[in-house]
Amino acid sequence: MSSHHHISRRKFLGQASCAALGSTTLLSTLTNLKYLNAAAISNSSVMLGGDYKALVCILLSGGSDSHNMLIPTERSQYQSYAETRNQVAIPENDILRLRGVDYGVHPSMGSVQQLFDQGNLSFISNIGTLLQPMAKDEVWQNEQLLPLGLFSHSDQIQQWQTSLPKERSSIGWGGRIADLMSSQNTNEKISMNISLGGSNVFQTGKNTVEYSLDREQGAIGIRGYKTSEEQFNIARDQAIDNVIDAQYADMYKRTYIDVLKTSRDAFVEMSEALDGATSFGSLFSDTEISSQLEMVARTISVREQLGMTRQIFFVEMSGWDHHDELLNSQAAMLTQLSNAMGEFSQAMDLIRMQDCVTTFSCSEFGRTLTWNGNGTDHAWGGNVMVMGGSIQGGQIFGQYPSLALGSEYELGGGGIILPTTSVDEYFAELALWFGVSPTDMNVILPNVGNFFDVNGSKPIGIFG
Repeated sequence: MSSHHHISRRKFLGQASCAALGSTTLLSTLTNLKYLNAAAISNSSVMLGGDYKALVCILLSGGSDSHNMLIPTERSQYQSYAETRNQVAIPENDILRLRGVDYGVHPSMGSVQQLFDQGNLSFISNIGTLLQPMAKDEVWQNEQLLPLGLFSHSDQIQQWQTSLPKERSSIGWGGRIADLMSSQNTNEKISMNISLGGSNVFQTGKNTVEYSLDREQGAIGIRGYKTSEEQFNIARDQAIDNVIDAQYADMYKRTYIDVLKTSRDAFVEMSEALDGATSFGSLFSDTEISSQLEMVARTISVREQLGMTRQIFFVEMSGWDHHDELLNSQAAMLTQLSNAMGEFSQAMDLIRMQDCVTTFSCSEFGRTLTWNGNGTDHAWGGNVMVMGGSIQGGQIFGQYPSLALGSEYELGGGGIILPTTSVDEYFAELALWFGVSPTDMNVILPNVGNFFDVNGSKPIGIFG
């Protein structure tokens, strides 16, 4: 039995305050050379299937104040919310009410309201990184039960992507899924994991790296390669091909050229596929998050041409670290996010893939219930969204906490809320829907057994 390490309220709050000073989200980057889309693990228990499924991760980097995304409307609960949030509370009459529940959303989230009411979106409340289920007193009594670097941008954003709350790792749970399941796709050049947000921990496995797309240009290749039919460019392309396709005896040269060749061939294949992708016209807004999701939709539309039956996509919307100007900044950003999600849902309807694609949001942590004079600071538990035709829509999953200061889950630090649902439970539901076998769940999410029996019922019930 491990010994108890006591942590005082002063120390706990001091850690939170120090972490709040950093406002830049730091993502780990790859430092070692890896082959693109290497062979999948051969001894997996995952069964091959002909059906298509995709997961789309939307990372709200910076730490989203999700207490203003999902708001209680029952009278007593709203009064607690308004008293605690004070100047950053959303006025009661401005809240967009959700059908069938005593909750509403921020007035900038009209599309999310519509998706919820239509049964295509649900919320999961009070979720965060946890080593095991915890009671409030345990936070003060045993520091070993706390996630590593709690309240730290760089640690918490990494843990949401790795689901390893007690260590720093460059291997993400999306990467581990791809290591396990990439053999389901017939394409050996293009990774199962497609990123619109560049290199990321979430999609990095032991044998997998993401294939990056530009939100506007699509496939990214050698600068200038295959860009025009002018005679000079044709000659240059031929010269590049001659160098890449040559045989090299030296092992290091051969290894380097093999990576370039795989990259070139993937670029050509992806470019040709996207040339024939579905055009969504003016459906998507001219914002970064909408552009990313539009490219995801276009890529899904050419899944058969690319030989894909399973894909994981990563998009990122940054700028959620609202220590200042919370209300104005959040109103603008939630408009963009909500509209983008509504547009993406419409796109999935157009290509008849609504039931095959599940989109989910995440952020490194929630924020304090109380304000700092102009915004809110780093905290712990928050709310996330999950969207798609296969989910149990129009519901609030998890345990929505009392937002009164001094409540059972408020840690006495200006509204830091102890999570009641772990990220492991969230990700387990997504992985099981995606096709990961329960027998492989501990490989994908090593900590998940602390929260539920992987061979028993589903932990949250997102997919029924």
